[in-house]
Amino acid sequence: MSADHRHRIAVIAGDGIGREVIPAGLAILESATRSSGIRLETTEFPWGCDYYRRTGRMLDEDGFHRLRDFDAIYFGAVGAPGVPDHVSVWELILPIRQRFEQYVNLRPMRLMPGMKGPLAGRGPADLDMLCVRENSEGEYSGAGGRLHVGTPHELAAETALFTRHGIERIVRFAFEAAGRRPRKMLASATKSNALRHSMVLWDEVVAAVAPAYPLVTVLRYHVDALAARMITHPDTVDVIVASNLFGDILTDLGAALTGSLGLAPGANINPERRFPSMFEPIHGSAPDIAGRGIANPVGAVWAGAMMLDHLGERDAHDRVVAAIERVLGEGKVRTPDLGGKATTAEMTAALRAVL
Repeated sequence: MSADHRHRIAVIAGDGIGREVIPAGLAILESATRSSGIRLETTEFPWGCDYYRRTGRMLDEDGFHRLRDFDAIYFGAVGAPGVPDHVSVWELILPIRQRFEQYVNLRPMRLMPGMKGPLAGRGPADLDMLCVRENSEGEYSGAGGRLHVGTPHELAAETALFTRHGIERIVRFAFEAAGRRPRKMLASATKSNALRHSMVLWDEVVAAVAPAYPLVTVLRYHVDALAARMITHPDTVDVIVASNLFGDILTDLGAALTGSLGLAPGANINPERRFPSMFEPIHGSAPDIAGRGIANPVGAVWAGAMMLDHLGERDAHDRVVAAIERVLGEGKVRTPDLGGKATTAEMTAALRAVL
């Protein structure tokens, strides 16, 4: 086996159903790579809210230093009752994204064969979108503060930070992604009618980059109009490029349109590969169903497939996605979020059987 096909993966299952879907995803990745000479060398880290309750930290003091040497990070979910979300998110997942310059958040939104989404009369051919979300600045930059806390005059300022450099690199990535897809269409999510500084700069950068990609049709939509279009005319939306907040909201809408948040994968990518990229389902820790063995593992499995693709293992990625398409298309195995009664283990077994 050549060294090219050995990949070191940091595994952080995290909290809630993350601990159920990540082992399922690892089992599928093992099945997909077993006979192809690909070796995934995994190291598990116990970080998350339980770790925080024990230590007062979401991860080890040298955690970021230890993660840096891996080829990729496979992440489950973060968040648990009793630990404020701004603690769990701001001390684990957002610092990973920012420190490792994972400035691209990539989220495919597809209506899979056999799936019935909430939009009447729409099939897989009508709904196949990809969101390229800016992942390092914008509305989630963390700049701001609170004054006069606890008084009637309390105020909070949340500052959205946009840089020409940050916008340009995400827009170029989105144009490249659109150029590789059959329809070659890019929708830019803006709100420059109301946000007269940040989104006017966003629009100017999109317009400046566009001439370098003459084969891609770019259209500018105010984000509210784009959200409506995703529902009324999903067949007209191909690749979306959006800021951190807008992309976050639009991709949850897109996931809902595909039938379940449990199907949706996400990738946090450092395109220059100076740091590891991180792959995760977008569904969160779902404490209401955690521990019951009924979580849908497909989002985590698909995120694992995206990890294989990023690592250069395109054939293995295609095998995993084909297995997802087949199991969902046959319709025999459905977890509760898809209207069925299958367990996490049963869905995992069905996917492994196809592989």
